Amino acid sequence: MQTESIQGESTADAGSAAEPLAERASGVLLHITSLPSAWGTGDLGACAYDFVRRLQRAGQRYWQVLPLNPVEAIAGDSPYYSVSSMAGNPLLVDLAALVDAGLLSADEVIEPVASDTGRTDFDRARSSKYPLLERAQQRFGEGGESPGFRDFCAREAYWLDDHALFCAIKTEYPGVWSDWPPALRDRDPQALASARRRLASQVDREKRWQFFFFWQWEALRAHAAAHGVCLFGDTPIYVSFDSVDVWAHPSLFQLDAQRRPLAVSGVPPDYFSANGQLWNNPLYDWNALRASGYRWWRERMAALLRRFDVVRIDHFRGLAQYWAVPADAGSAVHGEWRDVPSHDFFDTLMRELDPFPVVAEDLGTITPDVTALRDHYGFPGMVVLQFAFGEDNPHNPYLPENHPVNAIAYLGTHDNDTVLGWLQHEADDATRARFCRYIDCSGEDEELVPRLVALLMSSPARIAIVTAQDLLALPGYARMNTPGRHAGNWCWQLTRAQWGALTLTALGDLARESGRLLGSGRMRT
Repeated sequence: MQTESIQGESTADAGSAAEPLAERASGVLLHITSLPSAWGTGDLGACAYDFVRRLQRAGQRYWQVLPLNPVEAIAGDSPYYSVSSMAGNPLLVDLAALVDAGLLSADEVIEPVASDTGRTDFDRARSSKYPLLERAQQRFGEGGESPGFRDFCAREAYWLDDHALFCAIKTEYPGVWSDWPPALRDRDPQALASARRRLASQVDREKRWQFFFFWQWEALRAHAAAHGVCLFGDTPIYVSFDSVDVWAHPSLFQLDAQRRPLAVSGVPPDYFSANGQLWNNPLYDWNALRASGYRWWRERMAALLRRFDVVRIDHFRGLAQYWAVPADAGSAVHGEWRDVPSHDFFDTLMRELDPFPVVAEDLGTITPDVTALRDHYGFPGMVVLQFAFGEDNPHNPYLPENHPVNAIAYLGTHDNDTVLGWLQHEADDATRARFCRYIDCSGEDEELVPRLVALLMSSPARIAIVTAQDLLALPGYARMNTPGRHAGNWCWQLTRAQWGALTLTALGDLARESGRLLGSGRMRT
């Protein structure tokens, strides 16, 4: 088997030669699950490698993705609600690579017959891939532990051991961990030791699946680095309550004596939701985190910065102040702002993690303290062109001429409608009138989208990122997420025809015209 060469995250220094975020450049936001596949969801296989080459040919520097953690049907398959902040999603493992490694046969990996609907189907992915992943991990175990696997398990033991045991216990007790027998819930050492013995095969399976994922991720990262493409990752600020993170580290969260949340996360009413958003994540106990030297966060960010060239912190404002909602409130409206020891936190992280190529997602309710925190550490923020026309204000920070240099500019993010969907359904008459005065709305809506992409690329912002949906001028059905909606999200996928059309040629031309072309020798800004 070729798995002897697998080294997990050992290729951490295989990043692109130029310092990330330092030069004027551009890229594409396309989540791995949106790549075309007959298996129900995109993966780390041939299409991912092909997309890296397309980016390089078009002179694009960045491939931005959403979090790569495991997803669950009970959480709507959201990448922002996971059983682990550290683990990878086994559904993204490329089965063809397991064939190449001798863990599956070509006859076993026959693509299922599937309609080319443009929608991911996580249930189909689970039913078709998990039996094959199970077979592969069994054969991997029968072949004897490789040095690469042993090294991976030792290097990642600080999170992998708890993650594998958590998932194994879930096979016996599928409910929320706080409802487990008290000895397991409270992590009694004898109960944990007994579970490790009793569930040894399930523990081994989870470790092997994680090994497969990170072997393939690091191979893709090395391929991207060789083509001068930076992988731009994303991390939720919070973790799910029903996660190994909270089970293994309950003292770091605001929990009661029964280990249930005292208060939960959310945001007050803003652009995205008139009633605010109740996320229901457990909140950090910042006093406990500070007393620990923020070890959990240091380990989390260190892992992310080994896996990605750049990391976006979702809901950055929650690291200045966070919105705390009583656990029994039922609505995000009934919350309050609470302080975070922000400077102590970032000073501690940045002493250990240098460089620290982090992007601050600073959209929504942003107060001066959030902006001051972002600017104090020099983190790029985000500007979204869809927000530029909601009022008659020449100083609107989202108008292109007002974009700061140290920013990432978007037409929209995964939380926005596509530009065409926005034009057709979200922009009211007044907004559309302001937009039309700005851009001269002659032509059909579909014809306006490429002009908006060109406008974005001309932004003073150092980095411009365009979603694949907007490059294809797709309507609102291709929207990735509608905040506040709990079903029907995260399921846009490229059809084969759309994949063929996503050549990035026009984006490359715009990159050349706007001084963003990869390898053009442009000056730093």
